[in-house]
Amino acid sequence: MSIEENGKQVKQYDKIFRENLEAALPAIMQHLLGIEALEMVDLPDSVQHTKERAPDVLKKVTDKQGNTFVLHLEFQLSNEPEMVYRMAEYYIMIARKFKLPIKPYVIYIGSGKPEMSDRLKLEHLEFNYPLLSLSSVDYHLFLQSQKPEEIILALLANQGNDDPRVVVESIVNKVIELANGELAVKKYMQQLRILAQLRNLVSINIEIMESLAKYLSEENDILFLRGEQRGEKRGEKRGEKMGEQKAKALFVTNLLLNSDFTVSQIAKLADVSEAFVLETKQLL
Repeated sequence: MSIEENGKQVKQYDKIFRENLEAALPAIMQHLLGIEALEMVDLPDSVQHTKERAPDVLKKVTDKQGNTFVLHLEFQLSNEPEMVYRMAEYYIMIARKFKLPIKPYVIYIGSGKPEMSDRLKLEHLEFNYPLLSLSSVDYHLFLQSQKPEEIILALLANQGNDDPRVVVESIVNKVIELANGELAVKKYMQQLRILAQLRNLVSINIEIMESLAKYLSEENDILFLRGEQRGEKRGEKRGEKMGEQKAKALFVTNLLLNSDFTVSQIAKLADVSEAFVLETKQLL
């Protein structure tokens, strides 16, 4: 892989984590760090003034034991030789600015085991930080969540000896069940496709989601069909309503005939009632 291709891939992963982090952070803290927060407050990331980037996570946390501290997290895709120096720099700047205890962590999301140094020993300075791997967490802990942002992390967690096909299918079905509307489903499916590359699950992931993807393509996208119908019936309110119903019926019919999704899942994808799905099914 070229440097340019690798850079694009890193940006894709980084984008996914930034989009989902606020919703997924409590689960990461609980299952990986052993921290259950009563309160979390965003802290200004002005510590970046001498650095090229801001911390991934910087929050003032009060846990269930009443301890208040600064939580600093960095998510790392690859083994970075200079990571221990970067964490030490952050530690000093955060300590100087906030005058609170600090809990710094690096969470490795790449494949295999992290091999970065987590300890620095100089003549007048010693520093270390916990280096943790997302793949050490049992995927069931994320799968039992009610938040799609947490559930997709199950793909990067420890799947033990479970059949990868079963694991991915469970993740996909749970995301479909909980996602808020078709556009959200499309977003999470795309994220799963990208994250699958980190665990060599691309072929399995694509195979399981293939039937869904083709019905969420532009030609069958419910929003696209609605727009097409509205364009044909512009200015005719009744025509628009009939066009929407026709598009929904087409979308539901495709899923009923060509997928194994439940009535509830199809209703969620098509943004219709379960009764609508059942009525359509009776006509087939």
